[in-house]
Amino acid sequence: MPAHLTRLLAVLLLAAVPLGPTSARAAAAPEPPTNPYLGPVGTATMHGDAGSSDVTPYAGPGASPSQVTTVSRGAACPTILIGSDGLLVSLCTRILGRTPVAQLSAPDGRLLAELELAKGSLLGGVYAFLDRDDRLVVVDGHGDLLRIAHARDAAGRYTLAAVRRTPLASVLGDDAVVGLVPDWSGRVVMATAAGRVLVHDGTTGSTHALTLGVGERIDNTIASSPAGALITTSHATYLVRTDRGVPTVRWRAAYDRGSARKPGQLSWGSGATPTFFGPRTGADYVAITDNARPQAHALVYAAGTGRLICWVPVLTPDRSGSENSPIGYDRSVYVASTYGYPYPAYPDGAGTSDPVAAPFTGGMERIDVDDDGQGCHRVWANEVRSAAVPRLSTADGLIYTTTRDAWGAFRTAAIDSATGELKGERWIGWGLFSDSLQMVGSIAPDGTQYQGTVSGFVRIRR
Repeated sequence: MPAHLTRLLAVLLLAAVPLGPTSARAAAAPEPPTNPYLGPVGTATMHGDAGSSDVTPYAGPGASPSQVTTVSRGAACPTILIGSDGLLVSLCTRILGRTPVAQLSAPDGRLLAELELAKGSLLGGVYAFLDRDDRLVVVDGHGDLLRIAHARDAAGRYTLAAVRRTPLASVLGDDAVVGLVPDWSGRVVMATAAGRVLVHDGTTGSTHALTLGVGERIDNTIASSPAGALITTSHATYLVRTDRGVPTVRWRAAYDRGSARKPGQLSWGSGATPTFFGPRTGADYVAITDNARPQAHALVYAAGTGRLICWVPVLTPDRSGSENSPIGYDRSVYVASTYGYPYPAYPDGAGTSDPVAAPFTGGMERIDVDDDGQGCHRVWANEVRSAAVPRLSTADGLIYTTTRDAWGAFRTAAIDSATGELKGERWIGWGLFSDSLQMVGSIAPDGTQYQGTVSGFVRIRR
């Protein structure tokens, strides 16, 4: 999901029991590398971890959740993170005033505190992360890098406050931060809309910048591993080293961006946040999707060198495209189609899609890297109409998402990662305010799933 989804949201705002022993479970493999400067594993970033794997170590609510509760906030909430204290830290955009706001919630959904953020071209952005002190790290509309902490006073009242503010306006100018993640030394690596990488060192106070390819934009957040920061622009994927705080390109791999934006995507190029995954270190490989015609491809590279391992056609020809980050775990990549997804509006500058419109039919595929690491093969494909960025639980082997039917009804969904079979659904709601709009859900250690919607979020329990 691209960071300029916030602009899209601004336009919109204007106008079970865990599976038993016979159930498939994800094969044992290394979890994604744990970044020591991030908050809890699986819940500290929009895509779960620094590597943007969209994997969680926690069992989810299962195929037949017992409770689905709508939490209305009068705001779209694309980022729902969970701290080590179990409290939810969300980044939302209010319906009235289109104001970005950080919110602190109890596990049952009660609002505990909130803090308005400065609006900007990206209304504060949708991407943020929790640091190891459970502080929300985000860049606001003034171009300030914030660390927002929550506290509880003697009377039991919670507060949210920016306890650290680093102005970046002199470096950013008219540019805007799209996504950010810490590197393995604790520096904050940021990607900007104009195709730049910024690295801020909180110890020295220095900020270094690097411009990637001329005319290349960045529309998605970034990933990181001990090898470096992974960034996909509108033309290519880069691995950027951040040694001593100075960003340098280690490798660049161009991809087929197609001739135009496809319907169901918000920008022209890959819709994917790049993903680290792999069977040995958890970050052996890199996965993205391209924007080729007539059929998109899953691309897998060797993380260390950028060597192309495979280029596999995915999803239905002539109805093939994805706005979402792929799931990456062990040797497997899971890609969900967003082609034709009926966004009620598109962000400024998105341009006209080709074709102008198309039906949303969905579909999901699993691609595995061959055992010898020299190629890939398709394992399964299904017709699930995923309406959110899917998340894989390595504890129960299920992929969790929501679905949207042809009449605009939304349901929870649990998919067997081994076979692609849809194991179960449960009603969420109907219409715009129940729309999960290809946002990401988070799964708490107790198995509760929190899924953002246009009007707040949904709480799904076993």
